[in-house]
Amino acid sequence: MAYQTINPYTNELVKAYPNASDADLEKALATGHALYKQFRNEEPASRSAALHRVADEMRKDEDSLAATITTEMGKLIGEAKAEVELCANIADYFADHGAEFLQPTPLTTPAGKAYYAKQAVGIIMMVEPWNFPYYQIMRVFAPNFMVGNPMILKHAHNTPACAEAFEDVLRKADVPEGSLKNLFLDYDQVDKAIADPRVAGVALTGSERGGASVAKSAGEHLKKSTMELGGNDAFIILDDADWDLVKQVAPQARLGNAGQICSASKRFIVVGDKYDDFVDFMKTAFAKVQPGDPMDPSTTLAPLSSAKAKAHLQQQVDAAIAAGAKVEYGNTPIDSKGAFFQPTILTNIDRNNPVYNQELFGPVASIYHVATEEEAIELANDSSYGLGSVVFSKDAAHADKVAQQIEAGMTFINMSWTTAPELPFGGVKNSGYGRELYQLGLNAFVNEHLIMSALAKD
Repeated sequence: MAYQTINPYTNELVKAYPNASDADLEKALATGHALYKQFRNEEPASRSAALHRVADEMRKDEDSLAATITTEMGKLIGEAKAEVELCANIADYFADHGAEFLQPTPLTTPAGKAYYAKQAVGIIMMVEPWNFPYYQIMRVFAPNFMVGNPMILKHAHNTPACAEAFEDVLRKADVPEGSLKNLFLDYDQVDKAIADPRVAGVALTGSERGGASVAKSAGEHLKKSTMELGGNDAFIILDDADWDLVKQVAPQARLGNAGQICSASKRFIVVGDKYDDFVDFMKTAFAKVQPGDPMDPSTTLAPLSSAKAKAHLQQQVDAAIAAGAKVEYGNTPIDSKGAFFQPTILTNIDRNNPVYNQELFGPVASIYHVATEEEAIELANDSSYGLGSVVFSKDAAHADKVAQQIEAGMTFINMSWTTAPELPFGGVKNSGYGRELYQLGLNAFVNEHLIMSALAKD
């Protein structure tokens, strides 16, 4: 596995990175395990100041950190800066609330005096993707640092500079060595790490295939795992939706991060008689985006992360068309050496079409028409994925009832998917299991240690 920075705007190699050795892995395991034993004897609050310093360093270096993202995976510079700020907010949140979340929980029982403590468990192996190269790390790092679990990071092969930049932030913030160690590992080394008794758990965000492979290894070695995988999220527009609001939200719900968001809306389901109007509106909106240098703030369409990603998405679109899908807009080449993919709208997708149950990771929207709310719910749930979803209706209470019927880990009413430190992130079905962020994310890798003492005798 070659770790390389290839600028997707130019398709030029910027830098190649050497893979880690087995000796590098052993050193990281030894350092992390020693730190785990140290952290177990310290109060979580003692780590809050360091995590606040991480937030401060990220804000101070925002321009440089954002430029590294844009160079490596093509994200618009404005989106890259927003990602850096989000990471700083997550660090501050867990610095402020982590010790509180980790307080012992008293239990009521006639058998004695009891409580359970939330304690660290050991090293966590992190396997993270390229589409949010800092945010994905911070979602795991911040809560587990407060818990006291050291981490080893295997980042995506195409974002090695981001991995190094994140580790450099921790160094500047004077975070204890071994709290997070980035290593350019291959998957055999990941399996070797998972098998090591010093590793207590595995956190992965990535593809369904990658998740299944890593989860299998974790299961074989009886290690707890969390999996944040793909999505084919439904955007349901009920017949009483506020169409002005729908039009404000829908285009960017698909085009943000060039469509490379696992929890972004991908299937737009229109109930009732405004289907044709919605298709026409989306065609107009998609036509307005401007491809260009993602470092230029005026650019509104970034390239995909790589030429490989572009080729894969094109294969999916071609297969969809061959199976009967109609191209309402797009699917024509953009004259650029970069990995640009023209925003595309597909309709007439039936259950036999291969993309009906696939994640299209790029600026491709699928639009469906149904007659009733019940059909919309059935269509939304007719997927092997269950990450996020969106429901639009002027009647918030009604929308809430619909939301509760969606098989998803997250549903947003009258807004697109959003993320914040206080909002748990995760899915069901083939979108994975476990949660990140909020208190649920902090609880992902803790020992809920029951401690009980006998009642004093009179």
